[in-house]
Amino acid sequence: METTITLQDLLTTIRKRWFLVLSCTVIASAAAAIISYYVLTPIYQAETQILVNQKSSNIEQYQWAQNNETDLRLINTYNVIIKSPVILSKVIEKLELDKTPDSLAEQITVSSANNSQVVNIIVMDKQASKAVKISNTLADVFKKEIPILMNVDNIEILSVANQIDNPKPVKPNKLLNIISATVGGLMLGIILAFLLEFLDKRFKSAQEIEEISNLPIIGFVGVIDLEKENKSMKSRRVRRN
Repeated sequence: METTITLQDLLTTIRKRWFLVLSCTVIASAAAAIISYYVLTPIYQAETQILVNQKSSNIEQYQWAQNNETDLRLINTYNVIIKSPVILSKVIEKLELDKTPDSLAEQITVSSANNSQVVNIIVMDKQASKAVKISNTLADVFKKEIPILMNVDNIEILSVANQIDNPKPVKPNKLLNIISATVGGLMLGIILAFLLEFLDKRFKSAQEIEEISNLPIIGFVGVIDLEKENKSMKSRRVRRN
């Protein structure tokens, strides 16, 4: 026999097991709030921008275009060099960081837009002040080392990272975590409610009996209160005696 679930059945199941759905939602929200505010470590971000550009004056138009195209090709190379041990080891030494070049590289993101000569250096750290120092020091070290490594001098620091009074962490996103956990808890509660309803094989109405047996219902048996019936029988016996 094919079973059809209607919207009314869905709403009835949720209403019947509302406490389970509500409990899952509240527990998930509370757990996400506790973890976001008291367990996860805040991560701060600092960003420095450098400009890749040839230093030349009184050059013709075609020479400028050629130099510009060369700079754009070099940007991908620079992105790799910035996170290389030869640069990061000097940053670690200068700031006296208790890190290895590999661990420091995991905190650094280097990016540049298409056909842009601006390179963005983003550093993330548990301390906002340290993120600012690493970002600015990395740009300074790279600017000093790149003429030695590639025999070019086309790097200018466009903007530096600044320390603000009340920095806001970029991770974790507490509100997003709580909303996601609330939605997840709600969905989990609804799934568990339908699962329990599906596993419950007891007849819940006369209509279900008619659908399964294909026989009409001709009567109902009322609920007999045995305790009340026993008292009534004892009362009749006393009267007889």
